[in-house]
Amino acid sequence: MGLCGMAASYLAFCALHFLQFVLAITVCGLYGVDLHNAAQNGKYIDAKWVYAEVVGSLSAVTAVVYSTPCLLRFASVWVWNAVLFCLWAGLVGAFGSMYIGQDPRDDPDLMRMKNAVWVDLASAVLWLISTVASFTYWWRHRAHRTSRSNV
Repeated sequence: MGLCGMAASYLAFCALHFLQFVLAITVCGLYGVDLHNAAQNGKYIDAKWVYAEVVGSLSAVTAVVYSTPCLLRFASVWVWNAVLFCLWAGLVGAFGSMYIGQDPRDDPDLMRMKNAVWVDLASAVLWLISTVASFTYWWRHRAHRTSRSNV
């Protein structure tokens, strides 16, 4: 049993979703700085940065919604987690190819973007863990009878 009658698996999922939320908000802040600066200076807003904000926002909202206990039992949860993992992997690929090989000497903006790529990678790994864990949970509990089953 878990804390105050909650299952250990639910507590583990809550901890995982809390970390996903924190990293998603961090990514929104890291990329939001460049979007804000571009908007302030009347410059072109690159779609890659907008993509990063959308992925971060979707992940943050999803992590908050998944903290509701009854939602983790739906079969489609692991599918959406897999979609978010793919979106994060795309983000790592897009920004990793731009910034990982760069030398950030005396350029705090470049260093921020290099750090953002590592946060993207950590988020992608967490969503992969979430996908595998939720799929495993669904696979193990798929045959259990519910109050709505006819059999």
